[in-house]
Amino acid sequence: MKKVSGPYKDCSEDNRICVPDTPLPRVVVVGGGFAGLSFIKQLKNKRVQLVLIDRSNHHQFLPLLYQVATSGIEPDSIVFPYRKLFRKYRNLVYRMAEVLNINTEQNRVETNIGTVDYDYLVLATGSKTNFFGNESIARNGIGLKSVTDALDIRSHLLQNLEKAAVTCREDEKKALGSVVIVGGGPAGVEMAGALAEFKKYILPKDYPELRQTDIKIYLVEAIGKLLQDMPETLSAKTISYLQKMDVEVLLNTTVAGYDGETVKLIGTDFIHASALIWTAGIKGKVPAGLEKGLFNRQKRIKVDRLNKVEGCGNIFVIGDLALMETKDYPGGHPMVAQAAIQQGKKLAENLLAILNNKDVADFEYKDKGSMATIGKKKAVARLKNLKFSGFPAWIIWSFIHLMSIIGVRNKFIIALNWMWSYFTYDKGDRVIIRRYEQETEK
Repeated sequence: MKKVSGPYKDCSEDNRICVPDTPLPRVVVVGGGFAGLSFIKQLKNKRVQLVLIDRSNHHQFLPLLYQVATSGIEPDSIVFPYRKLFRKYRNLVYRMAEVLNINTEQNRVETNIGTVDYDYLVLATGSKTNFFGNESIARNGIGLKSVTDALDIRSHLLQNLEKAAVTCREDEKKALGSVVIVGGGPAGVEMAGALAEFKKYILPKDYPELRQTDIKIYLVEAIGKLLQDMPETLSAKTISYLQKMDVEVLLNTTVAGYDGETVKLIGTDFIHASALIWTAGIKGKVPAGLEKGLFNRQKRIKVDRLNKVEGCGNIFVIGDLALMETKDYPGGHPMVAQAAIQQGKKLAENLLAILNNKDVADFEYKDKGSMATIGKKKAVARLKNLKFSGFPAWIIWSFIHLMSIIGVRNKFIIALNWMWSYFTYDKGDRVIIRRYEQETEK
């Protein structure tokens, strides 16, 4: 394959991104999430030039977003800047940019700061909130897919509590303090548990005006089970935990709309709440230029067992965006971190094999299990064929998540926050960094 080239000093003349010229194959990676990072780590200082493009300058540890949203930890504890992360990578160039289009005929990525040519392109753009076309929920609710979303939720909830503290109407106090969480997966369950603890331990101390108010936390799920990938016993245990924490769990219930004050359910039921958090669906972030590769309503791009896009010999997709149909996973692999990490690692191995004219191997997903925490000493975990609940599951969850966070400083700060919360029942500072204003359109 012809290697990309172009004098570094003349890059501005033809709207090219300033990237050093190289005789090595250039691999452009779009997205630095779990999949992108896993891929890049395997190619550290190998004989390829890596160009990472991401609209943010940092990696986000998404599993702990709910703790940022509920004032449990600060956002800088779950992010890590790319330039610091890749200091020792001699073969990597990072550029903060937003991809506008993929030109597959010219092997070129077009961004808001210019273009860059590639020999191989790896798309690891991840996913975003899927509101399934419900415009009222998209406009008035908040998803949970980024640190920005988490900070929006935190500000929105705290602003509502401040409003509730100064109103004299009891029904208004209740509505302003109440929260509806839609989606019974790990994100929804963990958010519900964290808010229940906030209501029990923080609210009476910070907001004495609301001690007598019957504030409600609802967890709404369209099917008849929480944590769909969990065994029935652990799903039932989760419901039991949440109900004991005064969370109202509504199964087989579908949300029809939300106007910012009232949640409309399918049928005739309503819930009065001034905050709706949507964790009920995600869809792939598809760059323009690859629309023909879309497969389903989740906007995932169909790939073969090598994560290669059909009809494109040098474009690969990994992580949430990839739709790889196998016998065990006819609808594609689950859109979770462990699948993304495994795909990134395997693709790096296969790409090195391709460059060295060696044999490649199909991707095989190894399901290591799933877990969710509901609150202090309350969690559920499935690790292969083993099932855990309660305190043992909580210890497993805490250890795995703490070890997965990037950076010694971040690990230390989060561990300190967790220990403080464990012994004092307190959380981090309830600070409104910036006011949240609902958008008129999304």
